[in-house]
Amino acid sequence: MKRKIAASLLALTLGAGGALAQDMPFGSADDVAFAGQLWDVLVAAKMVGPGMIRVFPYEGTDPHGMMLETLYTRATVAGEEGDLIVKRNFGPEGVSATEVLNEPDKHLGAYTVIFRRAAGYDPEDKDFFWVKYLPDGTPDKTPEGVPMAGKVAKGMDAGCIACHNGAPGGDLLWTTDHLQY
Repeated sequence: MKRKIAASLLALTLGAGGALAQDMPFGSADDVAFAGQLWDVLVAAKMVGPGMIRVFPYEGTDPHGMMLETLYTRATVAGEEGDLIVKRNFGPEGVSATEVLNEPDKHLGAYTVIFRRAAGYDPEDKDFFWVKYLPDGTPDKTPEGVPMAGKVAKGMDAGCIACHNGAPGGDLLWTTDHLQY
């Protein structure tokens, strides 16, 4: 699965002759800047970083992690109020809930976050902004070096949006009925 995603991302990011495509659906300077503003909101709300609110982990799967913690709320980022879902991704394979609870920093691999931006941002995909952060708050990158922030993997056969388009209920979310529409 990871190779398929990496190959799809490579095909998307490279144009003729191997040059970066001009109209990237994600990873732009604006996407990275918004991801930074979102991170600041997450830290202030204690959803990420030192002193974060803890919840009981549950069994996960690739690409997120073998154990997960998920939080659902609403937030305001750069003047936009929207739904916010934070998934904490823990590993490696075989890690237990007890191990994650006892040493969360040791097992934290990443945070995957979606935030519903203002209407019109990406109407086909519920106006969600997607970002994968490393534990230190910097956006993770594809194998080709593209920041994973914005409309991540939009239009691709694999990746964030493609996977979430398969979620039941048409809301792009696999694990909740908590959000109001």
